[in-house]
Amino acid sequence: MTVGKKDRVSAKFPITNSFFNCCPLIFAANFRMGMIAGRLKSLLVATFSVFFVVSSLPVLAQGEQDKQVQPADQHGEVKKPKLFDANEVIFGHIMDGHEFHFMSYGPKDHQKHVTIPLPVILYSPQRGLTTFMSSKFHHGHESYKDYVVLTEHNRAELKLDPKKYFIGSIVPVTAAGEFDPTVKVYDISLTRNVVQMILALVVLVWIMLAVAKRYKKGEGVTSAPKGMQNTIETVVNFVKDEVAKPNLGHKYARYLPLLLTMFFFILINNIFGLIPGSANVTGNIAFTLVLSLVSFVVIMFSTNKHYWAHIFNPPVPMGVKPILVPVEILGVFTKPFALMIRLFANMVAGHILIICLISLIFILGALNQYVGLGFAPLSIAFTVFIYFIEILVAFLQAFIFTNLTAVFIGQAFEGEHHAEEAHH
Repeated sequence: MTVGKKDRVSAKFPITNSFFNCCPLIFAANFRMGMIAGRLKSLLVATFSVFFVVSSLPVLAQGEQDKQVQPADQHGEVKKPKLFDANEVIFGHIMDGHEFHFMSYGPKDHQKHVTIPLPVILYSPQRGLTTFMSSKFHHGHESYKDYVVLTEHNRAELKLDPKKYFIGSIVPVTAAGEFDPTVKVYDISLTRNVVQMILALVVLVWIMLAVAKRYKKGEGVTSAPKGMQNTIETVVNFVKDEVAKPNLGHKYARYLPLLLTMFFFILINNIFGLIPGSANVTGNIAFTLVLSLVSFVVIMFSTNKHYWAHIFNPPVPMGVKPILVPVEILGVFTKPFALMIRLFANMVAGHILIICLISLIFILGALNQYVGLGFAPLSIAFTVFIYFIEILVAFLQAFIFTNLTAVFIGQAFEGEHHAEEAHH
């Protein structure tokens, strides 16, 4: 009896034979599971659709009732109840401010706020130096020493341009409470971003001095490091071995203090920004701008003739150089710009997403309290999940900013490596 090629392979490799025999069964099982998953997905979509349609009916009914029972003001206009303002909450967290705001409670008209006021320092050529605590403004409801902090309400009353005068800015007013355009104001106050940066700097210095003190005592030299010292040493070795050495070569020791300072300073501010009521420092474009300018200055001072020769005389045909040279010059400035936008956008996006998920509870609750209560567990679950993701993003963004800075610095003197290799 002649044994076919397929039979010989099956006899030699019984596992292969079993696999091929099971393939139709596996395919059929996957197909059935896919059909079940599709049906389950459709069922969930239909369930949620019915839920929101049904829940919207009381909302519409309530809206019709409100229209009927709402009293009219002296001008004959119907007063509409003020719903939850998500924009105010989101931008109140993202934007800088003159106080740390933690929570508000009580009726809408007589709310009480839990805050930590900060010093307000104003200088005007017309009025001189003025200092007081931000609590004197009473959250924008009152003026103090002919100054007022802008809110959505008083900005509209003062008839100021929203594109020029932002919420949270301090503007001069007259004794009658009107805007005074003749007074120039320079705000040098200790805002919450400034205070939190100082706090982050204090924490960074304290950690490093504490670790250095242990090394002076011989801990971690003659014995294994413990606790915080072990954690910091692991991170330092990671930045040195995975960031500095691969990108900077033999010059890594010169730039290692800068890279470590950037990494820890960004990381601490990212972690502080996740604490409720704190400032989102790394989500402020001015903060990331200054960091990117520091990187840009270091990159420029690290350049050599090979770097500039590659920009102004790239190794391409002569006809392509007039096109490539402007692109290369533009690339010099896009590097710090990319650093600035990358850190800013990633940190702002995470914070906005968390606040939006929480705000959905109050938005739906303002329309119908049962819908708000029903959505609350789902919103909280997603918020907790995103919050843990943001902790990972805090470490990741600190690493990316530091690593890209090292890459750009290494590119600035990259030609030296080739010159040295050719010399040897």
